[in-house]
Amino acid sequence: MGISRFVLLVFTISMLASPALSDLVLSKVDRRVSFHLLSSIFISLPLMDLFMMIICVSTISSNRTFYANFVSCGLADLFDIPHCSNFFNFRGASQYFLFSLSSLKVANVENAGPETVSKVLLAFPDLQAQNLAYLMASPHEAKAKVKVSVVSFPIDVVKPEDMPPGVTFYSVSLPLGLTVGASFTFDVLAVFTHALRPMPEQIGQADIQLVLYQDSAYYLSPYVVKVQSLSLKLPDSRIESYTTLESTKVQGSEIKYGPYENLPAFSSSPITVHFENNLPFAIAQELVREIEISHWGNVLVTEHYKLIHGGAQSKGEFSRLEPQARENVQGPSAVRYLVAHLPPRAHSVYYRDAIGNISTSHLRGDSKKTELLIEPRYPMFGGWRTAFTIGYGLPLQDCLYESEGRRFLNITFSSPMIELVIDTLIVKVVLPEGSSDISVAAPFFMKQWQETKISHLDIVGRAVVVLEKTNLVPEHNQYFQVYYIFNRLSMLREPLMLISGIFFFFVACIVYMHADTSISKFSASYLAKQQWEEVRVAIQQVHNIICRCLATHDKLEASLRDLSRTGEVQACKAARKSTDGLLKELSKELKPLMTFLQSSPSAVQVLSKVEELVAKERELLEKLMAKHSTAVEAYEKKSGARDIENRIALQQQKITALRQEVDDLLEFIDEI
Repeated sequence: MGISRFVLLVFTISMLASPALSDLVLSKVDRRVSFHLLSSIFISLPLMDLFMMIICVSTISSNRTFYANFVSCGLADLFDIPHCSNFFNFRGASQYFLFSLSSLKVANVENAGPETVSKVLLAFPDLQAQNLAYLMASPHEAKAKVKVSVVSFPIDVVKPEDMPPGVTFYSVSLPLGLTVGASFTFDVLAVFTHALRPMPEQIGQADIQLVLYQDSAYYLSPYVVKVQSLSLKLPDSRIESYTTLESTKVQGSEIKYGPYENLPAFSSSPITVHFENNLPFAIAQELVREIEISHWGNVLVTEHYKLIHGGAQSKGEFSRLEPQARENVQGPSAVRYLVAHLPPRAHSVYYRDAIGNISTSHLRGDSKKTELLIEPRYPMFGGWRTAFTIGYGLPLQDCLYESEGRRFLNITFSSPMIELVIDTLIVKVVLPEGSSDISVAAPFFMKQWQETKISHLDIVGRAVVVLEKTNLVPEHNQYFQVYYIFNRLSMLREPLMLISGIFFFFVACIVYMHADTSISKFSASYLAKQQWEEVRVAIQQVHNIICRCLATHDKLEASLRDLSRTGEVQACKAARKSTDGLLKELSKELKPLMTFLQSSPSAVQVLSKVEELVAKERELLEKLMAKHSTAVEAYEKKSGARDIENRIALQQQKITALRQEVDDLLEFIDEI
């Protein structure tokens, strides 16, 4: 606070020491600053950290005097200002919002110098000029029942010589030069953003929001001012503190300074007002609008928002229970909903974020308007952020026109949410593939360049016109045009590509079905495949024979179990004799298969495993026969059961181990 006052003091001293422009005189300056909001039937339309200064200049006949009425208003509310001459219509969810600006007192701009004057200077401190979002000068029009379109005058930033530092000058070019004694009337509209500072910077969930506003009681004029006054219209009668100067009056929620007489050029008297302002400061840190044109009858608009509540930071933990338990605890400055005013025939409207579709939205419309009420997933308190996307479609005939052989898109530039201040806006206009001779016509300066976007069925990609502007307010939501040349025959490109693709697909299928794609029987690859197939069949037969041998082994083991149970030696010998005959037959079947595998070059990789399998099976058979002979001999000698078990125990261990090895080899060959 001390540094800010010191800067203002130094600025005031430098202003008073600066020379005045002697050819023009301001006879009267009346400024009005208002911060107030009008709500609709069920929607409180909050307006952001937005400060708007309306500067209007008017004239009548007088000699060597320059009358001006400078009205400085907070766009948060410009209601209750008498003698309205300008209106800004913002539609809410249930009715129109009319922002009325004070009418100007009649003023006279007369050239008192020896030469014709064609320019008038407007001065703003650099601190204000940094936040200047919109500046427009237009001829003053009396009240009329029929609304007339406004034609603005050219405004340029200038640096006059011998002027004080810390001031930005704008030159308004008049349509006709002012000769000696001539006069002219015009209005000036200036919109500033981020002019209110939360104080304190942190508040609780249920606390009210207090803001600090700093200005000068004197309008910073490069000309001598005979009479001027300032009126501050606050949104609430609760005023924490304000600077008291000579001729200061407070009436309810209004603070008046002046009138002050005979002020030299660049006069300044710093004032500070600390007051209650619960308007939520919703700021779009970045908004990316993508407008895609399809000549098949649709214009798709997609808007990606990154929002932050720029008001007093929320401190403490958030509680949903507290607002429900106490009706008066609702978070006065929280952002609870936003209203998007879409074109009348908008369709296919959606509202979603990274999680998915958000159901807390309401769409209503008629032939004149379409309004989308959206609620974030949670109320936004100071410092909180959110990101979401809205999208909708528009009929092509509502946005695209043709003139002199060129097509042009005519659509609004900024966000359909009039309660937003936008720090950075990027508009991408995606033109149809094949567009050429592209140009942009916009009512104000912005950065622009071109990109290329590859989409479905594109060959070289679609031209994308990218427009970027910073520090935007609702006044920037004006129509702009993108001109381009597009051949009607280019519309047939994608259908022809689809038809051709389907046609060639079926032609390829027909060719494939009728073509002989078999491999030649004399080629090396075919012969190798045939040899491997023969090897695979032989290995499968070996596998089956070994499995039959193992089944025969199991029958021999079963005869030994019967012997131990019944003691019939003859039956056991008969089972062995039958087994011997079966195994001899299997051995005969196995011999030619092994001869074939040993002679085939394709079986080199698996031959060793097959030979090992056969050898293990024969060894297993030998051990099993030895066990069988030992058991039968013991039973014939009438040996005891324990003695028999001891004699065959070692043989049984070897049989078990061999059987496991045979099973492992069979599993390996089975995988082959």
